[in-house]
Parts: sequence; structure tokens; C-alpha cells
Amino acid sequence: MSTRERPLPRTVAVLAYEGVRLLDVTAPLEVFSTAAGLGARYEVALLSPDGGPVTTSAGTRLLTDPVGQLAGRVHTLIVPGSPGLPQRLPAGLLDAVRTLHSASWRTTSVCTGAFALAEAGLLRGRRATTHWRHTTTLTRRHPDIDVDGDAIFVRDGRIYTSAGVSAGLDLALALVEADEGPDLAREVARDLVVFLQRPGGQSQFSVAARTPTPRHGTLTALLRSIAADPAADHSLPELARRAGLSARHLTRLFNEEIGDTPGGYVESVRLEAARTLLDAGETVTATARLSGLGSDETLRRVFLRHLGVTPSAYRARFRTTTPGGSRGSRVTGES
Repeated sequence: MSTRERPLPRTVAVLAYEGVRLLDVTAPLEVFSTAAGLGARYEVALLSPDGGPVTTSAGTRLLTDPVGQLAGRVHTLIVPGSPGLPQRLPAGLLDAVRTLHSASWRTTSVCTGAFALAEAGLLRGRRATTHWRHTTTLTRRHPDIDVDGDAIFVRDGRIYTSAGVSAGLDLALALVEADEGPDLAREVARDLVVFLQRPGGQSQFSVAARTPTPRHGTLTALLRSIAADPAADHSLPELARRAGLSARHLTRLFNEEIGDTPGGYVESVRLEAARTLLDAGETVTATARLSGLGSDETLRRVFLRHLGVTPSAYRARFRTTTPGGSRGSRVTGES
């Protein structure tokens, strides 16, 4: 293929600024630069409103190019967050976001970078997410945004927003998969020693991490036993027997202290266990049995209800690449 016929690279620009969080910058840069090294047609750039050195929240200095150098040539714009961004926007950041967004194929944010997109008016009437600690602030300050306080990342049109810090990895890997197919995205994940990516709608927390600490000691012991062995008998009668309470009393305690029914909580734990098993390469049938969900059909119903995909489709995202395998479909209509 001649130089004239060779497809142009996609320019991925990370927009840094004073006080930016270091990992919000470097995680996406690593994903896209690794993908480029594996054959994807990306060029990565680190920009700032005025160019030159930028000091991160960790005290590390980054050398950046000015926005004007790539204005009109950016395929993917990434706006990282910073600890101070919800309170104060650095000088020149909004103008830089608007300038780069106006000609970009897609615009994304990591963590509190969503506040810069919101202040620039890019999230008006859209769904979005940010770090769980700041979702309430984003909702209060911008009531015209449908804030999802639990998702890892959210896509609305050509704008993507992601949750705190490490979610930038998940988002970047999802974008590589959309551009280059799941096989190359998997190779990037393997090179970086991370999972391919958690689906965007997945909770920012594990079941245990997002469960309130019960005041009732018996309830604490039950939760631990469920987490320790999801496949054991955790029916309502059995849980009530172990707790020494009536089924009605136990259900009331769960609703008051956990915000869920005993059955709903057990299903959440088993779903999380099932995902871990599928990620590790277990078959659908083995996963249903080992997670406590029992049958393939029950596993399928639970996955569709909570994740919107079948277990087989979920497992396929983590399959081993076969020799000569295709990279899958690519995003079309790009510049």
C-alpha cells in the first residue's frame, strides 16, 4: 500500500492542565500507545491550553504541546480530572475543551474531567458519570445532566464520561475495542496486565464495597457467609435459621440496613461470582453451578436482567485469541 493509500492515524489527545491527576493522564496514554505498538493506527499527543510544562497533583511535571498545534486534527479528545476541578477550572481549560471538541470525532472525560465538559456545555441533556464522590455535586450544579452515579463509564452520542481514576483504563480499552476490535483490545489488556475491560454499566464497586455496614451483628455474619460461599444454600428459610430469626424479621432487617431483600442480595453476590468465573475462562455451565445460580437458563436470565447481555456474549469478550483470528468490526464514519 502506498503512503497516499495508507489510512491516516487517529490522533488521541489528552488535555493536561495545572493540578491534573497524573493517573488520569497516563492510563489512557498507555492504552492507546500500547495499541499503536501492536498495529493500531493511533498517534498520541499530550496537550495543554498554552503548552509547556504542567505540574500534576502528584507534583510530577509533564511537558505538553499547545492546543493550537493540533486544533482541527484530533480524533479522540480525553479530558482528565483533578482533585480541585469540581471547585475551580484552571485558566484556559474551557476554551481548550471547546476548541478541540468542535472538530473531534469523540470527546471523553476521566473522573472529574466531566466537570470541564459540563461547564463547557457539552453534557447538557445527556447521561454522564464521574467519580462517585462528586456525583451529587455534578447533579446539583448541572440539573440538566442525567448523572449516573454508579456506572464505570457512560456513552451518550459522541461523548463518553468515566468514573474515578482507574475507570479511565476501562474507557480507553473500550474505545480501542470499538476502533480495532476485541482481539487487539485484549492484547493491549494482556500487555498491561489488566482485564479487557469492565462493561460500562458495571457498578464502580463490588457488592461488598457498596453494601452499608449492618448495625446488627447477626446480619454481618450472614453477609460474610454469603460472600465466602455463594453456591451454598442461601434460601430465605436457611438464612433465617442461621440467624435465629423469623423470615419476616430477617427480610425487614435486610430492607432497613442493606436496602435489598435477602434474595436480591444473594443474587447480586452470585452474579459477581459468575462474572469472575467467566472472566477466568470457566464454561457457562460450570459458572452457573459454581456461582450458585444453578442452571444455564437461570444464569442467562440473571445476566440479561442486570447486564443486558447473555453469559456467552459476556464470556466471548474475554476469549483467547485464535491464530489468524479477525480483529472484528471497526468504527465507521470516522474522519
